Amino acid sequence: MRFVRSFTRADDLPHVHAEIALVGRSNVGKSSLINALAQRKSLARTSKSPGATRLLNAFEVGRADSGRWLMDLPGYGFAKVPRAEQQRWAEMLNTYIAERENLVSILLLIDSEIGPTALDLQTRQWLEHLNRQICFVATKTDKVRPSKSKKRRVDLAEKLGVEKPEITWVSANKGTGIAELRTRISDLLEIRG
Repeated sequence: MRFVRSFTRADDLPHVHAEIALVGRSNVGKSSLINALAQRKSLARTSKSPGATRLLNAFEVGRADSGRWLMDLPGYGFAKVPRAEQQRWAEMLNTYIAERENLVSILLLIDSEIGPTALDLQTRQWLEHLNRQICFVATKTDKVRPSKSKKRRVDLAEKLGVEKPEITWVSANKGTGIAELRTRISDLLEIRG
């Protein structure tokens, strides 16, 4: 995986073969997940404060010039940025997700320690309304105590209204589930070999 470039507007994106977008709250761990998937420490910029991702960041998956991208989008939620900036992000995301023709799937990231928030559930409804394919990814599984893991998995699946196997459980910190998610992304983007 390699960084391609950042875009300020969805309309500026070139046509590529296929894309998958990472969508989630501002501190769900999108950038850390990209780094884990790429097996590189600082491919995507991480930050302790929510809202570090402010642009549409394109990462190429597979061989160079494959035209298969993983898109890191600004997070929703409580990033401490001015209201005008939040509005700009919302418009950029809406345009990208609603209109991007080669967007094959959305990886909706949910913090496994917190579970789906009202904003996560609202985002899911919006994505379903747009007829976007959603793959659920529970992040930060290393933060859930082993004694509570089984119950957390059942609760999270029930709140999302899906079966447990429909959720990929990952920890960017420990590497848990990363190989499985990498395979799922390759399958969605139809990367073989």
